[in-house]
Amino acid sequence: MRDLTERQKTILLLVVREYIDSGQPVGSKSLINKYKLDVSSATVRNEMRALTEMGYLRTTTGRIPTEAGYRYFVRQVMKEADLPNAVRRTISHQFSQANTNLEQWMTLAASVLAHQTQAVSLVTAPRNEEVLFKHLELISTQGRQVLMVLVFVGGDVSQQILTLAESLPQGRLSQVAERLNLSLRGLSSEQIEALPARSDLLEQDILSLVLQEMQQREESDSGELYMDGMANLLAEASFADSDEGRRTLRLFDERARLRDLLSSTVVDSTVGGVQVLVGGNQDWEELRHCSIVLARYGVQNQAVGTLGVVGPMRMPYARNIPTVRYMADLLSGLMTENLSGE
Repeated sequence: MRDLTERQKTILLLVVREYIDSGQPVGSKSLINKYKLDVSSATVRNEMRALTEMGYLRTTTGRIPTEAGYRYFVRQVMKEADLPNAVRRTISHQFSQANTNLEQWMTLAASVLAHQTQAVSLVTAPRNEEVLFKHLELISTQGRQVLMVLVFVGGDVSQQILTLAESLPQGRLSQVAERLNLSLRGLSSEQIEALPARSDLLEQDILSLVLQEMQQREESDSGELYMDGMANLLAEASFADSDEGRRTLRLFDERARLRDLLSSTVVDSTVGGVQVLVGGNQDWEELRHCSIVLARYGVQNQAVGTLGVVGPMRMPYARNIPTVRYMADLLSGLMTENLSGE
């Protein structure tokens, strides 16, 4: 596509903004009257025709944006849009009333996002980008059974019951745990795997189980998914009354697929960075009539999650983009405080 003139840029942005606000095709006269444009109706029509030929608009009874038109609009909004201070204070106050329970944060984040954006919100619980060993406990329970408690940097905890070849006293189990804690603290699975084999067979067996658990966690793409706001999409006639819309709505029942979408989409983005997919994701036919606004949150190189919203392509980007960005920043700050105080 060739470069737009300044006037074409202005007209394109106004057409998209007007269509998002009204949902009605935009005509040249209504554009001139509402925005007090100092040009003739014929000039605006000519520019709209040129924008249509370039693929930014399409014609019905007036002009409406194409995916390319929305994408151009989004690029401008990403630079300029900000969240009003009153909305920031409201959201911040809601989180100040919550305790430091992670599940409560996630549930609240999904609820606030859905309410503020009038879209479907998606929030994944934070997962460690790199699983690092912090602490191990071995607790004798009954007979040959032992509870192994693994704590990772970032606060993640794993518990499993082991059945040993023979019953062992608690003192012996505590010695093994203490030696492993001294040598493994702060190490990654790759670093642990490179360590020499232990002469103590029990110690080596426990080390192998620790390594196995860490590797399984690294292979897990994302944390638990929290979702809210399905009623917002159901209220959209274009979704409730069309086959495409019904396919999109059914997708939200498939949480594993949604987690895959989130993890694959933001895999290369940094914490706090916002991504907007106009027309959904090219691999997801169910989302081709949607737009998705996503951001990563958390503490870089430690615990990181994803949050965002899914809605119709005619979504209020100027509100949704800064809302997602602010929520990501807010959750990142809360997690930083929580991790530093653990």
